[in-house]
Amino acid sequence: MSLDNVVEDIRDEARARAEEIREQGERRADEITETAETDAEELLEARKADVERQIEQEREQALSSAKLEAKQERLEARRDVLEDVRSGVEDALVSLSDEKREELTSALLAAAAPEFEDEESVSVYGRADDEAMLEELLEEYDGFEYAGEYDCLGGVVVEGIDSRVRVNNTFDSVLEGVWEDSLKNVSEKLFDQ
Repeated sequence: MSLDNVVEDIRDEARARAEEIREQGERRADEITETAETDAEELLEARKADVERQIEQEREQALSSAKLEAKQERLEARRDVLEDVRSGVEDALVSLSDEKREELTSALLAAAAPEFEDEESVSVYGRADDEAMLEELLEEYDGFEYAGEYDCLGGVVVEGIDSRVRVNNTFDSVLEGVWEDSLKNVSEKLFDQ
């Protein structure tokens, strides 16, 4: 065998070995690429699932928030309607006829009077516009006298000088009690609950 043949055999062997290494490298590169693509797809699917979960969570939060806001607006609207109703009742009390105002005030005064049977001097306060009517009503009660104005819709505030007892029988206090007792029924009738 000549030297040329030996060189050629070594070259052939080196080429074969290089081809084998190249093929192994390509297979390894293909494996790495395939693994990377699989990992990328899995990562993409995981990210998509995360994004979908986040979107669903944000949608639920937005829906809950919108429901809460709607409920608050509905409650506020109901509160406004109830305030309008109460304001209407107050307006009706202020604009009662003189006859009806006197009848109601007389009943409230009569209801308060027993608390002051042992009093020699009793002060009665009322709405400024009702002064003349109150003075006339007080003529029927010994020791009772009109003591001045009280900021109210009508009725009386009666105070004993000796006992320090005070009875608030104003239209306002009666309305407050009736309003609290009837609020649920009024609300149900207004809003068909």
